Amino acid sequence: MTSWDREAPEIGASFLNLLNSNAAGMGLEGFQSLFHGLGEPSYRALQAFEGIYKNRWHSWDQFSNLPKGLREKLTSALLIKWPELEQSKVSTDGSTKHAAKLADGKYVECVYIPYENRATMCISSQVGCAMGCTFCATGRMGLIRNLTVAEIVGQVMAMATRHRHPKELPLNIVMMGMGEPLHNLGHVLGAFAILIHPRGLSVPPWRITISTSGLVPGILTLGERSPRPRLALSLNATTDESRSRIMPVNSVWGLAELANALRSFPLGTGERVTLEYVVIKGFSDGMDDSERLSVFASQFSSKINLIPYNPCAGPEFEPPEEKMLNEMGRCLAERGHIVSIRRSRGQDVGGACGQLTMANYCHLS
Repeated sequence: MTSWDREAPEIGASFLNLLNSNAAGMGLEGFQSLFHGLGEPSYRALQAFEGIYKNRWHSWDQFSNLPKGLREKLTSALLIKWPELEQSKVSTDGSTKHAAKLADGKYVECVYIPYENRATMCISSQVGCAMGCTFCATGRMGLIRNLTVAEIVGQVMAMATRHRHPKELPLNIVMMGMGEPLHNLGHVLGAFAILIHPRGLSVPPWRITISTSGLVPGILTLGERSPRPRLALSLNATTDESRSRIMPVNSVWGLAELANALRSFPLGTGERVTLEYVVIKGFSDGMDDSERLSVFASQFSSKINLIPYNPCAGPEFEPPEEKMLNEMGRCLAERGHIVSIRRSRGQDVGGACGQLTMANYCHLS
């Protein structure tokens, strides 16, 4: 075990049980418990929290707002260590795919996507994925393990530092990378609390979206949380037979169960569930698919993203023809839906939707 394999406990932390652990990923309550145990005033917790997440400090020596003796004590016991970005690949469209090395030598991929007036970070929630979606490179890996709070937040921190992301520039975070976020909901929500904290990264909740393959219990649990991230459903087919062929989760929670869960999902004013629909040639690109997709989307407030299939391992699927893709979009728009054709960024470097995989880095772990 390396000196930063272990996350610092969130609550009930004492100085002794923090030895050789990692302050990165610790929430405000964890810092409050820590400094209380050290006999320090409560405001020290906020100073530490703000220093790590707002100021992006990575060494206790940088915390000039803390007494020297306290800095030395923290340095001797508690690291501030984020995942290391390696083998970064820059796409012709300006986005960058990173391999983030974790404490145990495993890797996940994350993507930084710049725009003129904002940036989007696509981050992972697991090493691999248990869902087994056949059109997705990550799904072919199987599940290795869940990411910790520090490893989820750390992708954001590491990319913000690497790309010198200005703190005033709006940031969107989409948990659409490797893994099923609702399969690791506790750590995902722990990371969400840190990301939105006004004295930390201060990302508005509505700028964070998690995408699920359709874990109904997780959808229902997420709906009980306030605040919470926005919800996106990876739908990709319009009959139970076809969806079960490419998404095994549908054999457990089919389209009817999904529709029921989404109808009961509490949406705020102007909020919509995003339906992500990967369009595969000869499989999910027909006009009958458009009609069934319209019926499904009409059951709750929604918007539809049509995503042309991005090639990954395996020859069995192909991207749709442009004519069919545009026809689907036109059909849905005529039926009154908010619909867009989403051109995935980073396809030429394997950073587009469905292309993320740890396979390229297994020999390094």
